[in-house]
Amino acid sequence: MQEQENVITMKGNPLTLLGAPVEVGQAAPDFTVVANDLSPVSLSDYKGKTIIIASVPSLDTGVCDTETRKFNEEAGKLGNDVVILTISMDLPFAQARWCGAAGVEQVKTLSDYQQGDFGTKYGLLIKGLRLLARAVLVVDANGVIQYIQIVPEVAQEPDYEAALNVVNEVK
Repeated sequence: MQEQENVITMKGNPLTLLGAPVEVGQAAPDFTVVANDLSPVSLSDYKGKTIIIASVPSLDTGVCDTETRKFNEEAGKLGNDVVILTISMDLPFAQARWCGAAGVEQVKTLSDYQQGDFGTKYGLLIKGLRLLARAVLVVDANGVIQYIQIVPEVAQEPDYEAALNVVNEVK
């Protein structure tokens, strides 16, 4: 499996990412993850919609909590043709519990815990930790990646405005 070094750090310590990195302009690779009810969910289930994919290490951390709440607030302003997926390695039960406690209803939380299919297909699986790197991607209604931000320091928030600007341009 392909490895990428010196792309991200966690509290200043370099981490290695597993999988092939994706690029703006390429077709978004399909993947299968697990919904909170344990049903399989694939990217292709959202064909025809603009999709924000927020990859986070764990909803049980402060930055991931803040990020997911922020995207939940923005989701209502984006219309029905836009869907926001937050993907982590958290168990689906933990994701459902977190969403209930946080009042998050607009963002769909999905788990990559079973196979790491999303993480490896997008080059975002952290070697050794089996967590996902913090990243935001925008996929247009035709399934083409229009924006990628891999946040260099896992403990920092992404550039929400940049991602939302791209969504408003392509939706």
